[in-house]
Amino acid sequence: MKVPEGLKYTKEHEWVKIDGDHAYVGITDFAQGELGDIVYVEIETEGQTIAKDEIFGTVEAVKTVSDLYMPLSGAIAEVNAALQDNPELVNSDPFGEGWMIKIKMDDTSEVEDLMDAKSYAEATTS
Repeated sequence: MKVPEGLKYTKEHEWVKIDGDHAYVGITDFAQGELGDIVYVEIETEGQTIAKDEIFGTVEAVKTVSDLYMPLSGAIAEVNAALQDNPELVNSDPFGEGWMIKIKMDDTSEVEDLMDAKSYAEATTS
C-alpha cells in the first residue's frame, strides 16, 4: 500500500494535496484496492460549496458503490474530466492522474484536522 509523504489523509480514505488556497482530492491506494476495479466516478457537485464530511460524489466499482466525502469545506472548483472516459485512472494512478476534485478551501485551518502519511498508515494497518 502506497502512502505518499506530503499529502494529508482522512479516515474515509481520501487524500488531500494542498496548493495555496486550493486542495486536490482523490481516494487513497488502500481505498481503490479495497473497492477493486472502478467502473464509474459520479461527481455532479462542480461549482457547489460543500461542508467538510458531506458527500460530494460516488465511486462505483464492479461489486459496490461508495460515497466520497469532502475532507475540507469549500467550493468544488474543478472535477477531473479525464475520469469520465477513464475511471480506471483511480486504480492505476490514485495519487496522480486519478485525482477527483479541486476545492477552493473556505477554512485552511481545517487542514490541521487531517492525518499525515504516518498517522494514516498506522490507522489503516491497525
